Amino acid sequence: MIVRFLTAVAFGITLLVIKLSVSDAAVGQSYTTDAFDPVAALAFSQGAIGRQIGDHHFLDRNRQSVRLADFRGQPLVISLIFTSCNHTCPLLTQHLADAVEAAQDALGNDSFQTVTIGFDPVADTPERLSDYAQTQGIELPNWRFLSGDAETLDALIADLGFIRVESPRGFDHLAQTSLIDPAGKVYQQVYGDSFGVTAVVEPLKAILFNKAVHPFDITDIVQRVRLFCTFYDPKTERYGFDYSIFISIAVGLVTLLGLGAILISSWRRSRKTPLGGV
Repeated sequence: MIVRFLTAVAFGITLLVIKLSVSDAAVGQSYTTDAFDPVAALAFSQGAIGRQIGDHHFLDRNRQSVRLADFRGQPLVISLIFTSCNHTCPLLTQHLADAVEAAQDALGNDSFQTVTIGFDPVADTPERLSDYAQTQGIELPNWRFLSGDAETLDALIADLGFIRVESPRGFDHLAQTSLIDPAGKVYQQVYGDSFGVTAVVEPLKAILFNKAVHPFDITDIVQRVRLFCTFYDPKTERYGFDYSIFISIAVGLVTLLGLGAILISSWRRSRKTPLGGV
């Protein structure tokens, strides 16, 4: 009990520190320091939730123009990396690939989009990002690798609450994946270079559930049913469709119909029997 109490106190103090830091960091849309401060970086990142991201312009690995507004109307997963990183960023990309693959299996390939953006404007050219994608073995659909100039990247990372500080290893930064809702607002941040697939799939499900459903659009109705019946199986670490829900509904309907038939039959018999008769 004492250990639990002390843990709860420590957790509460940590939340208080982060909350106070958010109020300081969120005053402006920029963060400048000579040393990377993880607590301040986390606070600044959390302060971006609910923020509208701008319609920034990038180049994909084929040097085709891409604007973030092109992704509006669907959830968007944004991963920030730098291609010269040989430690955290590749791990982040690999774990994100597992999560994206699971999400596509569960929600459909076209239900959301994913972009990886190189935040080093000098080194992260379209060609370098293309090489990075090939090295990481990323061949999943609707996943693009984007390159931007310094001004665009500064604006984007401010929108996303992302902090990068140059260091002997290249950059110090949070391992951050941002989930953007269909309106272009930051919905949730996922942290770490090693996370389970549910950390990405569940928020995507929540975003899709919150989308308005057109009552006469069969596609929307089918997707809503699919989302409702999709569950995570920790044994396989994958999502699957749970048919037992429909079986339970069918059994319930049959039971209700059977009870209804019995009641109607009894009512009819009682009407045919004269009062006081045999």
